[in-house]
Amino acid sequence: QLQLVESGGGLVQPGGSLRLSCVASGFTLEQHVIGWFRLAPGKEREGVSCVASSDGSSTYYADSVKGRFTIARDNAKNTVYLQMNNLKPEDTAVYYCAAGTFIDSVTDDLHDYNYWGQGTQVTVSS
Repeated sequence: QLQLVESGGGLVQPGGSLRLSCVASGFTLEQHVIGWFRLAPGKEREGVSCVASSDGSSTYYADSVKGRFTIARDNAKNTVYLQMNNLKPEDTAVYYCAAGTFIDSVTDDLHDYNYWGQGTQVTVSS
């Protein structure tokens, strides 16, 4: 069974950092485009970042997170990370990782991703 599991969310003060992890079972993340999305109350699901190449060199970042978030692969652990620095209250959301097994380039269109994790809550508050 193909499955994605996120972890690493939590409560952090503004300016703080978190690292989210997305671990796959049943398939190899290295071979697929992996994206991070977030869903905040009252808003639509937003593409935050994604990585297309197996070496992690082809990436996308939403303007709202550029310079603060970094996506990276650890192929040996079949894991994709989202390092989030200088967090802001507006980053509060449920964060989801997703895999697109029929695409081969970065995209923030959630309809291009066919496997999703269950999400992890990130709350940025003082």
